[in-house]
Amino acid sequence: MRKYSYIAVAFIVLVFGIIFVPRIIDRISKANLVDNKRLSTPQSLAYIKLNGEAKKVPDFVFTNQDNRLISNEDYLGKVYVIEFFFSTCPTICPIMNANMKRLDDAFGQRHDFGIASFTIDPEKDTPEQLKQYAERLGVLSQNWHFLTGNADDIFTLANKGFNIFASINPEVAGGFEHQGYFALVDQKGYLRSRTDTFGNPIVYYLGIPESELDTQGTDMLIEDVRKLLENEK
Repeated sequence: MRKYSYIAVAFIVLVFGIIFVPRIIDRISKANLVDNKRLSTPQSLAYIKLNGEAKKVPDFVFTNQDNRLISNEDYLGKVYVIEFFFSTCPTICPIMNANMKRLDDAFGQRHDFGIASFTIDPEKDTPEQLKQYAERLGVLSQNWHFLTGNADDIFTLANKGFNIFASINPEVAGGFEHQGYFALVDQKGYLRSRTDTFGNPIVYYLGIPESELDTQGTDMLIEDVRKLLENEK
């Protein structure tokens, strides 16, 4: 009887393997396919909202490297990227603007693209100083404006207008500290960004490398600028 019991059990296991194991493998494969598809699907660009309303770029008027007054209205109809930097920065600014130059190389010949680089050291960064800085970078775009003006207005724009931290700090290299973020603005002046895997806006794009990431902030930004230029929502 025990011999027949072993045979019966073996028969049941064999039938289970033939019928159910392929179904389980198929379900796992489909689940992986769905998950991979979810992760690889191009992300739509969100509006950055404050108190439930889409946030627009605050009004500003500053002087550019050609001694021209430039305001937020000069950027209407253009996709543009903003940053806060200073020309004598010995730390992250050279890296940020090397990455910003990638955007300029990709889109700088277009009339509907621009960059706004606000100096947080307007005392040193006169229009003449910024002109030399732009020339050293080899700027292509007529719409990449290096902007200077009243220091209080610039810090208010950074910290309250964009919520990108910038301040004077004599204890750090260069005398200023700031975040290495880029912000993306659409043709109507609204702040935009892609979303994370949970559907939340990432808000800003890091302008300096992150060693643990395969896709850097500038890579994402180039993709997302192209989406807006092609009117993808």
